[in-house]
Amino acid sequence: MKVFVKSYGCSANLADSEIIIGCLNEAGFKQANSIMEADIVIYNTCAVKGPTENRVISALKKIPKNKKIIVSGCLPLINFNRLKREISFDGAIGPAPGKKIVNFVQRVINGEHVVELDNNFDSKPKLSLPKIKSNHLISIIPINYGCLGSCSYCCVVFARGKLRSYSIKEIKDRVKKDLKNGVKEFWLTSQDAGCYGEDLDTNIVELLESLTKIKRDFYLRIGMMNPNRVLPKLKPLITIFQNPKVFKFLHVPVQSGDNKILEKMQRFYTTQQFKNIIKTFRSSIPKITIATDVICGFPSESIQAFEKTLNLINDVKPDIVNISKFFARPKTKAKQMLSYSVDLKEINRRSKKTALLSKKISFERNKLWTNWSGEILIDEKGKIPNSWIGRNYAYKPIVVKSSKSLLGRKIKIKIEKPFPTYLSGKI
Repeated sequence: MKVFVKSYGCSANLADSEIIIGCLNEAGFKQANSIMEADIVIYNTCAVKGPTENRVISALKKIPKNKKIIVSGCLPLINFNRLKREISFDGAIGPAPGKKIVNFVQRVINGEHVVELDNNFDSKPKLSLPKIKSNHLISIIPINYGCLGSCSYCCVVFARGKLRSYSIKEIKDRVKKDLKNGVKEFWLTSQDAGCYGEDLDTNIVELLESLTKIKRDFYLRIGMMNPNRVLPKLKPLITIFQNPKVFKFLHVPVQSGDNKILEKMQRFYTTQQFKNIIKTFRSSIPKITIATDVICGFPSESIQAFEKTLNLINDVKPDIVNISKFFARPKTKAKQMLSYSVDLKEINRRSKKTALLSKKISFERNKLWTNWSGEILIDEKGKIPNSWIGRNYAYKPIVVKSSKSLLGRKIKIKIEKPFPTYLSGKI
């Protein structure tokens, strides 16, 4: 039978989908290239934000009724009541089902209506499970599931649970296995890579030190790390980021430029501490790519508090700002703060203003790369014919043109033109 799997949300979800496909393929199922040719449709869902949940629900409604529909991922655990109310499905299962998905699908084929939402937050799928990668050059490796945070706006904790880290050996074995299969780039993904290993008496620095000792040619992209987890290991992190195998790409979400709002978000750091992290990294790695996240319109966010967020972005000048509008999520503490909510029109205004500023700064940061010459790894095809996208040491996306296939090759280029979200180069 043919199975079509579509993934929404973060790279951890994408990694889960690759394992779902790999396990089903090993069990004799075939991967369908479209919904129409599939017997079974699995949507591996995300519900971290209201608009994402709406988009997933809308997509589920469009699946033809003659297909067996399985909803996996975070949505069934975050908002099962809505899923049950609006969608006719054959099975629902939480995130990272691993090998369990094979028996689950078989039961659905046999005509059962299967719901498995009693996620065991003490378990995690084996890293050695088969997976079919969406990009054969990139391996997405979850280094842990869950986190140690208690952010008042976050509903992912109800789907992913408490921190469960993989051992350094498990991760290292997976890296070595993938290297033998031609992988050039590894994404070490997590709800918070900064808390990796704290349940195993190790940490992210020790993991990276071990991985960079593998004697092969590859790159590591480190996933998001919360500021309060970066601060205690700031210096050793900077040292390991200087290793040539590690992309100079740092994703540290600030969420707000106002300390009182950060307290209400239960973020456990100050804006000054965030600034210190960025300043310290840039003093050692001047061209490091900085990514951060901000939420517009958190309950009780005044105009003054919002302006502080804009000022922070202006001061720090991140290369990338991921902007979210606040939406109250089920079961979160922030949902109980709605008496202090910000008007939706005002949230939209703040979001647009933040986006304009962020785009301007991204363009300024990319202009600094004009005329840079160096080596890039081509890791994906471009959207237009004969275009290819590569990454330099700072994980900057650089588009080049060639009628020959460049996928997987390292090439020398010169950057000719900057754009707000990418760079254009010449071989």
